[in-house]
Amino acid sequence: MRPRSKAILVILRSFAVVAVGFVAWAETPLGPTAEAIEALNSDSSVTVTLGGWLVFRPVSSNVSTGFIIYPGGRVDFRSYAPLAHAIAEQGYLVVIPKMPLNLAVFGVSTANGVIKSFSQIRSWAIGGHSLGGTMAAQFVYENPSKTSGLVLWASYPASGVDLSKSKLLVTTIHGTNDGLVSNKQIDDSMNLLPPTTVRVDVIGGNHAYFGWYGDQSGDNAASITRDLQQNQIVTATAELLGKL
Repeated sequence: MRPRSKAILVILRSFAVVAVGFVAWAETPLGPTAEAIEALNSDSSVTVTLGGWLVFRPVSSNVSTGFIIYPGGRVDFRSYAPLAHAIAEQGYLVVIPKMPLNLAVFGVSTANGVIKSFSQIRSWAIGGHSLGGTMAAQFVYENPSKTSGLVLWASYPASGVDLSKSKLLVTTIHGTNDGLVSNKQIDDSMNLLPPTTVRVDVIGGNHAYFGWYGDQSGDNAASITRDLQQNQIVTATAELLGKL
């Protein structure tokens, strides 16, 4: 084999090793915990449909507003079931789509399919946790007529995704003990969001308590319980949905 051919073969093998390693890493997401699995069960208030999308539908109300949740990067989408279940109890359809390789960066347009599948919903909001929230903001930026609201959980728009002149209703929720998304990053992101954006600082909350998947490397310990943080997330999210 010629030296050039050998070099090309070595490069191709290196790429293959990297690709296999990346897929293996992406397909071993964090979570879900037992509490998240429990929230996947239907009850007297919410009917849960399982599949490539997790659908949480209120039992006793005529639903006209929907909320799409993009999961955090390399977090099992089932880990957000308790939040989705609690928001659905407030009278909203909630959908959590599974992302390719558990990374929302590969599924930014996923919300289009969700919206088309629920024609009875008149108003949509989208949101997400961490990377999921960043990609939800990207979806809104690329599809300005599809949604009326955006909820960012420990997240912020990517540089260049300027929504500041949008009429979108936005709420950004952040834990003050978050070790992966700093208070400064949230501060700096506010100029990319509409001036009417509602900011909610969960005092003592951290990054991992936005879901139910256990601790997360690099995060700080929370000084409040996960339940208390989740209650504040549900309240702030439902307040935005109630305005749509």
